[in-house]
Amino acid sequence: MIRRTIVALGIGCFTAAMLPFALAEHPKEHPSEHPSEHPAPKKKEVTTSDIADGIKKHIDDGTKMGGGKFKLKDGDKELSLALDKVHNDKLANLGGGSYFACVDFKGDDGNTYDVDFFLSGDAGAMKVTETIVHKVNGQPRYNWEQKADGTWTKVPLKK
Repeated sequence: MIRRTIVALGIGCFTAAMLPFALAEHPKEHPSEHPSEHPAPKKKEVTTSDIADGIKKHIDDGTKMGGGKFKLKDGDKELSLALDKVHNDKLANLGGGSYFACVDFKGDDGNTYDVDFFLSGDAGAMKVTETIVHKVNGQPRYNWEQKADGTWTKVPLKK
């Protein structure tokens, strides 16, 4: 009985001592984690071209729904607008899946409107989250100011 115990202990010690070598023999033969059958595709980086496409689609859809005019609530008034220009130089990726677009419209009332749009989502599937009339006939209602950390904030006009 003692002999069997000694032999069993010897085999156990030998196996335990050899285990690291056995594992090291084929370390890359098997994955250490379960691989996904369908790995998630990497998200495409959103470009300014994607932002332009997103805002143009939003305006086109709104214009169709508005019977040929882009309708926008401005206080108590509803504006009927026609797209004049998307400012491609003012399209911005704000980070965190948020984007900015500045667009000029001609109003049925004879005024020119500079409208700021905020969007979110992925390229090809952007949604407008906020729409603000920034300027009427070139006169701003508010300004943008860049903070020390690089972020932009809307500030009231200085008198």
